[in-house]
Amino acid sequence: MKVNGVQKECPANFTIAELLAQEGFAKEGVAVELNMGIVAKEAYGTTVLKEEDVVEVVSFMGGG
Repeated sequence: MKVNGVQKECPANFTIAELLAQEGFAKEGVAVELNMGIVAKEAYGTTVLKEEDVVEVVSFMGGG
């Protein structure tokens, strides 16, 4: 799979929630796009990734 433009290994039954934990992202502070569609936060634990998937993780930054 490709994550934020970088090719990564995709273990069997690997979910978005597991990917976020592995990559060090907090579930609350990100939006996840899977194959050009936004994934609901409620689905992170049940959405299983495949080798050909393209994932974009966008972090929200605060400031002012």
